[in-house]
Amino acid sequence: MKHRNKNNHLGRKCGHRKSLLSNMASSLIKKKRIFTTLAKAKALRKYIEPIITKSKINTTHSKRNIFSYLRDKTAVSELFQNIFEKVRNRPGGYTRIIKTGFRFGDQAPLSFIELVDFNEIYTSKKRLKSVRRSKKKNKIMNNE
Repeated sequence: MKHRNKNNHLGRKCGHRKSLLSNMASSLIKKKRIFTTLAKAKALRKYIEPIITKSKINTTHSKRNIFSYLRDKTAVSELFQNIFEKVRNRPGGYTRIIKTGFRFGDQAPLSFIELVDFNEIYTSKKRLKSVRRSKKKNKIMNNE
């Protein structure tokens, strides 16, 4: 039973888990998308969304506060630059997790975690025309 067990400990001790999540969060900020296991992606989502919310306030105090979580100057400076302006306008839900399959060796579920506003496929205004995939309906339409 998972009563009152809110955090996923990822099979690591406290210091190792904190450094793992801070490294993954800074990589996500720098690269906008990372490839990892599903459990780590879900843990990273809980870790990084409050950080991005704190970056909406552009003060020295919030920069130092975020640096205590990320421990990477380039990630913190990139988080406060104009690139992340469209992320800051969003009221929440800054990340998206997409399941990609299973790892070959141990069958661990793999996934992408990405920042929502930096994916050109989902954010483009121009949508493709829907294509019918049913063979029966296509044959009927082509014969008429």
